Amino acid sequence: MTKRVELVFDFVSPNAYMVWGPLKEIAARRGAELAVIPVFLAGMHRITGNAPPMIRDAEVKGKNAYAQLEMDRYIAKHGLTKYRLHPQFPFNSITLQRMLQAACNDGRGVEFVEALLAPIWEEGLDIASPQAIGSVLAAAGFDAAELFARAQSDDVKQALAANTDAVVERGAFGIPTMWVGNEMFFGKERLGQVEEELAKD
Repeated sequence: MTKRVELVFDFVSPNAYMVWGPLKEIAARRGAELAVIPVFLAGMHRITGNAPPMIRDAEVKGKNAYAQLEMDRYIAKHGLTKYRLHPQFPFNSITLQRMLQAACNDGRGVEFVEALLAPIWEEGLDIASPQAIGSVLAAAGFDAAELFARAQSDDVKQALAANTDAVVERGAFGIPTMWVGNEMFFGKERLGQVEEELAKD
């Protein structure tokens, strides 16, 4: 049976970008399937009472500065030198997430993430422009108009909301959350533990 690592994912999270490439490499190395779980991160925060670290820890002297130091170390370790904080951050990702949900329904979630992740987090893709998003998706072999239309359907909206509720029920409170079987791991710093779990017989 092929092993599987599940990744809770929202395009708005810089950590989703940060963890994607290294996690894909680990999955490939361990012969595991990478499965994307689309969620709405703002909804997760609302349910759990969590908040982005830069807001949550703003009053803690030194904590955000240290978090930036750790991010810089991570970027250097994994060669993510093309990363740029998106000029529209924090952007509203709900339409992108619904489109990702539709792509996941078609078994193309990983492809959808691959198509948009670098344009968003390396090239500053205009999230407010359906034309800009559509052009990137078309180049990757997606029918952008069809995905935009499906993103407005009740089925897709309800599926994304259900995913968001379900991952919180499983214990998730932020991104990146990963599961190998029933074992949950939170944070890009846990990639070594994820690989250790995948390496078990």
